[in-house]
Amino acid sequence: MEFRVMEVVSKGVEHSFNEELDMQELLGDRKDVLSASQLRASLAVRPFDGTAQVSGELSADLKMACSRCLEPAEEHIVIPIEERFAHVSAAKDINEDEDLIIVEEDKVDLRPYVEGTMLLYLPMSPLCSDDCKGLCPDCGINLNEQSCGCSQDVIDPRFEALKKLLE
Repeated sequence: MEFRVMEVVSKGVEHSFNEELDMQELLGDRKDVLSASQLRASLAVRPFDGTAQVSGELSADLKMACSRCLEPAEEHIVIPIEERFAHVSAAKDINEDEDLIIVEEDKVDLRPYVEGTMLLYLPMSPLCSDDCKGLCPDCGINLNEQSCGCSQDVIDPRFEALKKLLE
C-alpha cells in the first residue's frame, strides 16, 4: 500500500487499495485479543487542496476477552480512516493544519498508519453481552452461569471501624 505524494498532488493520479493485512504480529502482545481475522483495508488516495488525501475504512472481526467475565466476546469493528499527506517541499505553501502529515520521502507506505488507526480503535472494554454480570469478587465464580453464596454487602473500608462499634 504505497503511493507517491508528489505524483498524486502534481499529476492528479489517484490510487485505490483493497487489501487484507495479517494482524497476528500487531496484536501478539495483547492478552485480551484471543483471535483476529485479517484486517480489510479499502482506501482511496486522491489529490485534495495541494495534498494527497487518503480516505476509506478498515474492518476486522475480533474475539476478545469480556472485560467482566473473561469469556470470549465477538466484536466486528469498522473504522473510518482519513489522512492527508504533503511533501516537505510543498508543505510551506499549505496553511498550517494539525491533521496534515508532512513526509520527507516522496513514497509513503500506508501500512503503519493503518496499523496505528486499528490499535487506537480497538474496544477498551468489550462485553460478551450488555447484561453480563461478571465474576464474583470474592470467590471468582462466573455469575452469568451460577450464583454464589458470597455476601453481597459491600461496605466502604473507611467505615469498617464504625461497623465494629455496632457489634
